[in-house]
Amino acid sequence: MLIDNVKSPEDIKGFSKEQLEKLAEEIRKGLMNRLSKKGGHFGPNFGFVEATIALHYVFNSPVDKFVFDVSHQSYVHKMLTGRKDAYFYDEHFADVSGYTNPEESEHDFFNVGHTSTSISLACGLAKGRDLKGDNENIVAVIGDGSLSGGEALEGLDFASELNSNFIIIVNDNDMSIAENHGGLYKNLKELRDSDGTCECNLFKAMGLDYRYVADGNNIESLIKAFEEVKDIDHPVVVHINTLKGKGYKPAETNKENWHWCMPFDVETGKSNVDDFGEDYGRLTCEYLLKKMKQDKSVVVIVAAVPTCIGFTGDKRKEAGKQFIDVGIAEEHAVAMASGIAKNGGKPVFATHSSFFQRTYDQISQDLCINNNPATLLVNTASVYGMNDVTHLGIYDIPMMSNIPNLVYLAPTSCEEYFAMLEWSIEQNEHPVAIRIPCNGVIRTGKEADADYSVINRYKVTESGQDIAIIALGDFYQIGEKLAELIADKTGVAPTLINPRYITGIDNEMLEDLKKNHTKVVTLEDGILDGGFGEKIAAFYAATDMKVYNYGLKKEFIDRYSVDEILKENRITPKQIFEDLHIVSD
Repeated sequence: MLIDNVKSPEDIKGFSKEQLEKLAEEIRKGLMNRLSKKGGHFGPNFGFVEATIALHYVFNSPVDKFVFDVSHQSYVHKMLTGRKDAYFYDEHFADVSGYTNPEESEHDFFNVGHTSTSISLACGLAKGRDLKGDNENIVAVIGDGSLSGGEALEGLDFASELNSNFIIIVNDNDMSIAENHGGLYKNLKELRDSDGTCECNLFKAMGLDYRYVADGNNIESLIKAFEEVKDIDHPVVVHINTLKGKGYKPAETNKENWHWCMPFDVETGKSNVDDFGEDYGRLTCEYLLKKMKQDKSVVVIVAAVPTCIGFTGDKRKEAGKQFIDVGIAEEHAVAMASGIAKNGGKPVFATHSSFFQRTYDQISQDLCINNNPATLLVNTASVYGMNDVTHLGIYDIPMMSNIPNLVYLAPTSCEEYFAMLEWSIEQNEHPVAIRIPCNGVIRTGKEADADYSVINRYKVTESGQDIAIIALGDFYQIGEKLAELIADKTGVAPTLINPRYITGIDNEMLEDLKKNHTKVVTLEDGILDGGFGEKIAAFYAATDMKVYNYGLKKEFIDRYSVDEILKENRITPKQIFEDLHIVSD
């Protein structure tokens, strides 16, 4: 294979047109091998094969610097920069992450997994170059879906200020993860329909030069366009029209489902992963659809990830105007939810924990200072959630629980989750956030409390003595197992508490525990620093109560095993029992 001779981008410089096209075929075979067996971002990579080949053919990486937005389309870049074995050979799958990673290669400049960042990051590289008096090309790659993010628009707005070499490749496949939403996509369509010649041009309005490539999967056309802008002395946008998922018919025709995939059978396109049964995405969608039909003031908001709460295309159509996808614009979603709540609506905004990190200011300023009763559903907020370093869901507790007026709830079961959600939507006193459980759909068969208006009232689920276990959210089940172990080993049952509220402490209950308890164990599914357990420890600081806080160390972890991380942080019943130094029977 030609790819066997490609150790670095230099090795493709002398390839003929026919060889480059053959290389694209081989690359897609490598992508298919890895993605069908391991899963990952399918559509973005299959659609960007020719563009990546053309970039490396024309430019001189790593002297010329590429920054890939989200970097979920960087697999081909990795294959051309010495990491092809991770795609062709199963035993090397673990050699690379799913995103650009400077620890892997000098051709990667940032660890990137979130969207709308490449233009701003590349602006920084360009300014750093200019300050040093260097002259390499700086190339930012961004998809059309990512353009809806505020940081992307901020970067575009500033880019013309550089007045030096800066190249922005806009990879336009007319898709975000799902369909695009927002007015700028009307202009992108006008540009595509007019072969880049229409009078209204978003990029020119930002003060940028502009080129258009109608067939963004044609290597010859791409090479010609990139050669025209190489070493340019001012900022320019090269707008290329590509086909997401190109080369695999199921991905070309069902772009949303093939944005990211689990392992699958290549012949049929069917997933090799068994149906996991119940999941909170589908359950939440069913609940909200029913709620919307009963109450026209209920509206669901997502930010480009509608299936995080189960809203597939058919469900979105069913919801109609009561469903809003704002695109990759979480900040706007939170502020908009505040406005809807202020004017009598009942908004529910859902996205992933790591994406809520972008909304701290809006949650604090636009929502909580105004104390508007919107509901925020925080998905994958857990050690059991996504496990790559750019999507960790373990930082939300310190971030959100310390914002005044916000009530942050941690359900321990399916029944409790939906009871909390129902209460949150119907109450009008507080902005409320709810952690969607991430450790499986656990049904207790017991009716959950319906009213959570008495804020920070914990619930004793098992009364005991000597040791109190306060187990938050997804770690409640660990608390149950710890309680069983203590009772079995000592003959004395501990007290088990479901705190429910992340945002405060139950002073009355904690004070009462002093009567017949000497030790308190806190369990939280997130980092300890600034988190839930520290509040309990602070309460008992001037007393004789011994407090043991269990949670995760503050660190960036990547592609981890949940079991290993729990053991490293001593969050297993056996390890906690050992730490308590209890004398067993």
